[in-house]
Amino acid sequence: MQATQKTRRCNRFTRKRIIEIMLKKWFAAIFVLCALIYGCVTTPVSENSALILIPFSQEVSLGKQAFGEILQKETLSTNARLQTVVERVGRRLVIETSMADLDWEFKLFASNQMNAFALPGGKVGVYEGILPVCSNEAGLAAVLGHEIAHAVARHGAQRMSQQLLITGALAASSVTLSDNKNRGMILGALGIGAQYGVTLPFSRGNESEADEIGVIYMAKAGYDPREAMRFWQRFSSMKGGGQPPEFLSTHPADERRVRDIEQLLPEAMRIYNAHPNKQGLGESFLYIMNEERLKNPGGMRKGQMGDDPRNPAR
Repeated sequence: MQATQKTRRCNRFTRKRIIEIMLKKWFAAIFVLCALIYGCVTTPVSENSALILIPFSQEVSLGKQAFGEILQKETLSTNARLQTVVERVGRRLVIETSMADLDWEFKLFASNQMNAFALPGGKVGVYEGILPVCSNEAGLAAVLGHEIAHAVARHGAQRMSQQLLITGALAASSVTLSDNKNRGMILGALGIGAQYGVTLPFSRGNESEADEIGVIYMAKAGYDPREAMRFWQRFSSMKGGGQPPEFLSTHPADERRVRDIEQLLPEAMRIYNAHPNKQGLGESFLYIMNEERLKNPGGMRKGQMGDDPRNPAR
């Protein structure tokens, strides 16, 4: 009798467990199906299809929150001329995007970090340390065009959506920076995890797409797109020895990348050559730096751009 009761209880438990597993699989299948039906968007320029489960309004809110935290953490540059150049290059680029009507902000940070980012909602940050590697306005346009492309193509939302599908534990409505459990994933997905000790490189596909979109943006803005290839060549030369620049932790620079950008140049050059108001390479950052040093014989303060020995422009 006891053995029979145990067998019945065991069978009931087994049936219950099987039902639970089947329900979980069923709900997961429904979730994925709904995601595929309702979550697909088309990215600009490349016109690739992408799965995004995060509402755009929520993505913008996350970008603004993250930008606010960075503004509290970092020191803004006091170099008005460089800030003007960053603003000018950025404005020329965003006019060519499908999100030109966003509240775009461009901030220059007084740090020798070689880094830059563009967050959802139009929040862009540039660190002084990357300017010598950019060398000129066109080099900066290559960097910002690439970063703005990540934001406009919603690569951060794509990566968060992938986590939703992988884990199944994170609801789209609960994606907030106040959620400590998922905070690192969110910051990493937005492309600013390196500032918080979280390294989450963009996928090769995201990087290639941002290169393609960014090169077209800079050509439409009147900047020589060939400088994009030169920028990545300069940056690639900095990989050897020591701690690699922050930008390289999420944006690997290699020969394949340079070759891929070279293949994008014919179309980009066609757009650039037809531009009625070409900017060419624009102003030289080294020229601006030398002018600043002449104005300030004591030299630029430590930690300002140009101090990092890894800079190939030194």
